[in-house]
This record gives sequence, C-alpha cells and structure tokens, in this order.
Amino acid sequence: MPLKIQGCGTALVTPFKSDGTIDVESFRKLVQFQVSEGIDFLVPCGTTGETPTLEKEEYLGIIRVVVQETAGKVPIVAGASSYSTKHACELVKEIGGLGIQGILSCAPYYNKPTQEGLFRHFSAIAECTDLPVILYNVPGRTSSNIEPATVTRLSKIDNIIGIKEASGSIVQQMEVLRAVEPEFTVLSGDDAFTFPLMALGGAGVISVASNEVPGAMTRLTQLLLEGNLKAARTLNALLLPLMQANFLESNPIPVKAALAMMGMIEEVYRLPLVPMRIENRDRMEKVLAELGLLKRQKQAERLANIRNTLAGLGVNLGPLKAKKATKASE
Repeated sequence: MPLKIQGCGTALVTPFKSDGTIDVESFRKLVQFQVSEGIDFLVPCGTTGETPTLEKEEYLGIIRVVVQETAGKVPIVAGASSYSTKHACELVKEIGGLGIQGILSCAPYYNKPTQEGLFRHFSAIAECTDLPVILYNVPGRTSSNIEPATVTRLSKIDNIIGIKEASGSIVQQMEVLRAVEPEFTVLSGDDAFTFPLMALGGAGVISVASNEVPGAMTRLTQLLLEGNLKAARTLNALLLPLMQANFLESNPIPVKAALAMMGMIEEVYRLPLVPMRIENRDRMEKVLAELGLLKRQKQAERLANIRNTLAGLGVNLGPLKAKKATKASE
C-alpha cells in the first residue's frame, strides 16, 4: 500500500559520546522513547541529526538502529540529500534496502540551481527508487527555494508524495496547498508553523520539538487533524516557548543542549557546531523547567505539568495514541 504520512514525525538528533563517536546506546533509548510516547513516524539522518558530519558507515548504522528499535511499529522516512544529484541517488539506492518506508531529500545546497534544475534533480531521485519521496524545502539553509509551480510539477511524479515546507512563508505554503492534489502531503518543517499550516489543510509536521516532547507534539497534530482548534490552540501556546527556544541558535545546538539538561544524552557536537552560549542556555533551562522537563525533575512525570496546565484551562490532553505492533508498511 502507498505510504501515508501524517501527524508528527521527529527529526532525530544524533547523540555523540565525549570522544566524538556515536552514542548508540543513548540513540536506542531516544528511539524507544519516541515510540513509547506515540510518535507517528521518525526521520533519522536529517540536518537535525548533523548528517553533514557523519561518515557513510555511521549514516547507514543510524538508519539500521532506527529500523531495529522501531520493529515496524512506525514508518521511517530517512534523509538522503546532497548538492550532487548523482551522490543523492547513490545514497537513496543504498538505504533503500535497509527497511525504511520513505525518503526525505532537501533542495541542493550551495550551488543554487534554477527551478528547472530543481525539477530535474528531484525527478532523478524519484526515478532511482521505488520508495516514496518527500521533498524538503528549506531555503534558509540551502539558498534554493522550491517554488509552488515546481512543487506542482514534481507532485505529478508517482512516488513523490509530499513536501516538508520550511520556506518561512505562510503565503507560499498556502499557494502549495492550493496548487497540489489533496492526496499530496504537505508537512510543516518548522514547529511554530504547525498550527497555521495544518489549520489550512496541512497533514502534520516533521518536528524538532518532538525530540523533547514527542507525546505533546503528537497530540497537537492529532487535535488539529480532528479539527479541535480550541484545544490545539491552547496546547500550541503552551509549547510555543520550547519551539522558539530550539532555534535560539542553529539547529540542532539548542535541542541537543535541552536533551542533555533532560538527562537523555551528552551535550556533544561535531564541528563546526559548538555548545550553546550561556545566555541562551539559561533561557532554554527556564523553558524546560516550566514544562517540568529538567533532569532533576521527575522523568516519570514528563508531561504532568503540561497536562495539569491544560486541565486548568478545561482542556483534556487525552491518552497518547497506542502503536500497533504491525509492520509500518502494512
């Protein structure tokens, strides 16, 4: 059956040990945490995972770990991007046999192709795989904007099924939603745009904040898919400071700092990324404290503060969605 992606998917961080190697044990626990909190799908090896700094075997190993730990309970959409179309296709072919369900590929960075170049680039990627492909438009990082007309052309290719839209323009997002067929999936690529994009007809978000609060971010998208805007508005307002704090500095610096404060990973980056500045670290710690997420606070009550706040406003967060123990491709 065709892959249907909606709701909340986490753009997973890649934890490192103090010696710079991948912390596989912590990464396994992160994936387990995501599944236990009811996440809808997972996205390893994106920019949030510091993919540009990973060696090939590390990149493949991360995907293998996610496949093993999810055991088919949630779909996996793995990142495969390059400013070389040939290299991107080679990556797509290599990871296609690892048990993933889809590909996420961003616009080529640095070389700034024309719209025709973007069309041919993504067409070539789609042609080299039978897996569903999700485009990723993030011009703030790539300097290449996949314009709505180009998205519309690409949407007519059978296995290009959607786009992660992080242009930062709600007008452009509306133009995309207006132009494509209803079955084409439009996902927010920015947590803070999740509410407006989904209210306009978007299908969900590929989230950074769900590294920290997968249950709450998944519930936010559930409420929006159900059309419960009142409850979604309240939950969105509660989570907004965290969404903003995650971009006080270049992603994934803040989210990795936050996860370290939560006791889930070591705060280790690979150059050119460096630790968060002290003034921004203080702001992040305050946001986490308000949500009850610091390590010194009870981990078993991770969402208790969120739930209690909402309950006081007359909003029931509701139970997290249980995952079926069936294969994600079924």
